[in-house]
Amino acid sequence: MRQLIRSRGVWLGLLAALAAAAIVVFVRSRRHSTGPVRPSETPAPVEQWPPTPILGAPTAEDLSRFAARPSVLDRPGFIKFFEPREPREPLEEPVRRRLLRWGVAGFALVLLVAGTQMLESVVFSKETATVVREEPYSDVPNGDRLPQPVTNEEPPDADEDCNPKSTSPRVRKISTKVTKAVNRQWRRIETWLKTNAPATYRTLGEPGDAKAIAAAEARMGLRFPDPLRASLLRHDGAESSENTWAFGFLGHSNLSVRQIRDEWTSLCQIDGEDEVFSDPRAEWWDGRMIPFAADGVGNDLVIDSLMRDVGETDHEGTMGFTPGEVRIRSYYALLKSTADAMENGGSVGRWRPRAVGGELEWDVTEADHSR
Repeated sequence: MRQLIRSRGVWLGLLAALAAAAIVVFVRSRRHSTGPVRPSETPAPVEQWPPTPILGAPTAEDLSRFAARPSVLDRPGFIKFFEPREPREPLEEPVRRRLLRWGVAGFALVLLVAGTQMLESVVFSKETATVVREEPYSDVPNGDRLPQPVTNEEPPDADEDCNPKSTSPRVRKISTKVTKAVNRQWRRIETWLKTNAPATYRTLGEPGDAKAIAAAEARMGLRFPDPLRASLLRHDGAESSENTWAFGFLGHSNLSVRQIRDEWTSLCQIDGEDEVFSDPRAEWWDGRMIPFAADGVGNDLVIDSLMRDVGETDHEGTMGFTPGEVRIRSYYALLKSTADAMENGGSVGRWRPRAVGGELEWDVTEADHSR
């Protein structure tokens, strides 16, 4: 008990309770001493204090100046705007249907216009635009300055086949079966040339070098077909003499390994691009082709290194795979068809070999095609 009384909080609570009790006693004593005011008794009038305003009594002008004025919100027109209005009569059913139809039609028209604009922006965003600008003086007689049309059309992609990755030359072995087959056809051709066109026979090249063939393949990034490699190892092309055209197929002259490489490089420099959306076999030139014979006026016989068939490309900008209007499926097929035509007096498509004055000539005929 002594500990509780010694507590400061308890003492403050006791003091607050005593003070409240004293106040209650005082208020009750006052109520008992003062009686209720009777109705007959009226309180004495209280004089105004202070008797007059400190700043003086306001005049009528002052009162009118500070009188309350109606607000903008209290004006009749403004209040009438917010007053609830009488509901309108509903539209008739035909009118409602007509408005609904027109609304749906308008919404559909908006969607159609938006869709058309979106489609046009997507499809024709890359449309080629022609810009006319002034260039230096054109090559015209009067020296006038002519506007030169320039398009922003993107250039064709580079022909990757004309830019192969650098690799080390590697000599590849040729199967004995292929070598024997190629040599057999060459012996038939050589025998005919010795007998009927000795001048042309003397233009046949010496045996080629396997390392040179491997170096050309590495430079071109292509693999020569085995029959072509076996043929180059027997005769490295043909060389024209002073009076005799070099031996070749279908009116062309056979190229050596070095000439094949140089001709391929030259053609890639002339046209080292891939036309957009174009078939490489439909272009004038593609780097995957192997030119193995030329006619001296810009036309070449080629082998498609992928398909392995024989084609021709000419200086007029076309390439096809029916030389002499006949399909030649491989270099070996061309070699064999040539030997057959020489021995039997036939032709390779429209090309017929014949001996004239000790030399080989290829005539273009209308004879039946043979392979």
